[in-house]
Amino acid sequence: MNVAIIDYGAGNTRSLQFALERLGVSSVLTADSDIIQHADKVIFPGQGAAQSAMEKLKQKKLDLLLPELTQPVLGICLGMQLLCEQTEEGNVNGLGILSTTVKRFSSKVKVPQMGWNSIQNLASPLFEHLSPGTFMYLVHSYFVPIVPETIAQSNYDGLYSVAVQKRNFFGVQFHPEKSSKAGQVVLQNFLSLP
Repeated sequence: MNVAIIDYGAGNTRSLQFALERLGVSSVLTADSDIIQHADKVIFPGQGAAQSAMEKLKQKKLDLLLPELTQPVLGICLGMQLLCEQTEEGNVNGLGILSTTVKRFSSKVKVPQMGWNSIQNLASPLFEHLSPGTFMYLVHSYFVPIVPETIAQSNYDGLYSVAVQKRNFFGVQFHPEKSSKAGQVVLQNFLSLP
């Protein structure tokens, strides 16, 4: 299986590669359009600021490539948020795959949300063999609201999308590579998608 991890300087890619290796899968870290297009699975990680991440994607023309991919694509953390049309973080336009705006948590809660939180309303093959209430590791100040494409929810300052799916595009707000056995299950399920 060819797994491409998109390399655009905005992701914690080493821990992700280690997590895949633990599942017996090797991956290639790349910004090469041809390699990405021909991969069986594509992982789109992200951390840091949305504005600089989008600038880096544009420099490599990955902002044009990503929405055109037809194989399963998994956006992680900022990678999930950038699947959306827009984000309040720097008022940046994302990739436009999901027609929603990423919002900032209110001042009523500690920001960022950092640590373990339970996920509920699991509605995807991505969560096969996992129970509602499973805990995942999150670090984020912005969130995707509940949308028709929501496939799992979490609650922090209200309900929000902790995972989404539209066509072949999946997104998880949590870090599966840092979420112990449950995160490994999510990665394995993603790798098993047809």
